[in-house]
Amino acid sequence: MGMLSLPGFLSCGKKKDFSLSNEKGGSDSDENAERGNWSSKGDYLLSMVGYAVGLGNVWRFPYLTYQNGGGAFLIPYTLMLALAGLPLFFMECSLGQFASLGPISVWRILPLFQGVGITMVIISTFVAIYYNVIIAYALYYLFASFQKVLPWSDCFSWADEFCSKTRLVSDCNATLDGEIIHANYSFITSNNLTCMNGTMNYKPAQFPSEQYWNKVTLQRSSGLDETGNIVWYLALCLLLSWMIIAAALFKGIKSSGKVVYFTALFPYVILLILLVRGATLEGARDGIEYYIGRQSNITKLMEAEVWKDAATQIFYSLSVAWGGLVALSSYNKFHNNCYSDAILVCVTNCVTSIFAGFAIFSILGHMAFVSERPVSEVVDSGFDLAFVAYPEALSKLPVSPLWSFLFFFMLLLLGLDSQFATIETITTTIHDIYPEVMKKLRIPVTLGVCVLLFFLGLICVTQAGIYWVNLIDHFCAGWGILIAAVLEIIGIIYIYGGNRFIEDIEMMIGKKSNLFWLWWRMCWFFITPVLLMAILIWSLVTFSTPTYGSVLYPTWGTAVGWCMIIFCVIWIPIIAIQKIVKAEGNLCQRILSCCRPSANWGPYLECHRGERYSHIVDPKKEKEHEIPTVSGFVY
Repeated sequence: MGMLSLPGFLSCGKKKDFSLSNEKGGSDSDENAERGNWSSKGDYLLSMVGYAVGLGNVWRFPYLTYQNGGGAFLIPYTLMLALAGLPLFFMECSLGQFASLGPISVWRILPLFQGVGITMVIISTFVAIYYNVIIAYALYYLFASFQKVLPWSDCFSWADEFCSKTRLVSDCNATLDGEIIHANYSFITSNNLTCMNGTMNYKPAQFPSEQYWNKVTLQRSSGLDETGNIVWYLALCLLLSWMIIAAALFKGIKSSGKVVYFTALFPYVILLILLVRGATLEGARDGIEYYIGRQSNITKLMEAEVWKDAATQIFYSLSVAWGGLVALSSYNKFHNNCYSDAILVCVTNCVTSIFAGFAIFSILGHMAFVSERPVSEVVDSGFDLAFVAYPEALSKLPVSPLWSFLFFFMLLLLGLDSQFATIETITTTIHDIYPEVMKKLRIPVTLGVCVLLFFLGLICVTQAGIYWVNLIDHFCAGWGILIAAVLEIIGIIYIYGGNRFIEDIEMMIGKKSNLFWLWWRMCWFFITPVLLMAILIWSLVTFSTPTYGSVLYPTWGTAVGWCMIIFCVIWIPIIAIQKIVKAEGNLCQRILSCCRPSANWGPYLECHRGERYSHIVDPKKEKEHEIPTVSGFVY
């Protein structure tokens, strides 16, 4: 096999001067000494599981299951996994592994769509800013749990007159001298009367955990208009979370790949502990029955909203179209079996969601039993589940600080795993654009990214911070990802060529039969794009202005949200136009030229290129922005 004439390269990608690989945290055993590889298969799989399994598995999926027919919801959920989630997941893992490039540089496959990669990275950056704020919330509650009495277990000095551990009756119907009367509760009790079932009205009241969340943790202002001061202890927790991430990523995948052995696995231990403890509590059965249903409501499957919820949850839960799957897979060895990896990670993610539901609902069922309320009144999703309902339930358990510590430690680990991969996506992008800089300055660049994002996140720890977190989540983590996913699958399957992409995959995992690819072809060519388009259109048609609880956002706040999403996706047409302008020939020839892969598209290392990519121009000779005009490269 011929060797590259460039100094420092061997045909299999090893460097002649191995000291250079050690400078950048590489290893002599790395197949790709320029970029580095995962130290072991376990590092990669646990990093992928940690990225895919996040807070949504704990605070969104169980609620959706309860809301959409209980156990019956698992039918559309499983179907959407097979039809939309897994095909995209497998596609992105294969794409990153084949080219050994991050989410922007990998679009050498289709230069016209390179803006899609930029959109993914920008959205990941926005998400990294607010996601770490949620980790800061978990850190704050973790530290608050180191007290003999949990600070949200009762109405202490910070509470107002509406704070109550139980519901207070305001008035009801009762029988007096043979007649039914309606009177306030004080009159009823003073006359030793009994309220009639179903006639009681309750005073407006808030549980201690709800007031603690709003008044103490957030110091929440009245709305986005009232920014207020930076909440200093949240700012310190945010700083600590960024320090943890910087420490875990200082050597890139070489260091983060070891950290995930703890951060990805230990949450399962905590979930098991919470499930065992919850299952032994009174009322746990009621909670479980609300989760999966005593008799699942199969008729719910006739409602389009249920299928939309299933598809959306799968899509966001697996973290497809964020760029992270491409980035993490780019550090795989070329012949790694990305097919089995994709299936394993996707199944693990979904099983985790179902398992977490049992742990969550068993304890919520006990809370409903203790507070003498129906389970439906204590169930919630998102922030209210994680920082109000569940902490309230934990505060009612014996040795409550221990259970609170375990729960928020689990949230911390789930958040950190996902954040590791998100920041690695950003640094991988920088590495692909400036490889020489990253080789020498990986630690300063990683630290610089974390410091910059910390300062950008300070607005999210002001008294109006929760409104900003909700705003970014509402816009950036929604349509932008859907648009990127739709263009990604259209570009790769319909423009680059689905059959050609399959041949690329077979170069890595070996030749497969037509029967093997039948399902993937059906999904990639038709089912998955149609589903993604349906979700996107549904989301646009059903758009509503963002709210946080009962607080409406001002017009300018909604406008800021639109500006953020426009800023994310505007790069798709901008880069496409730039590529067309730089190409040669008439307009039609330019567009066709930009729809062909760059001359340097293909496996990163020469020893993996074979005859199909023997023509490749080495990345060191071909600049990323240059578009070749070679013809006959597509079939």
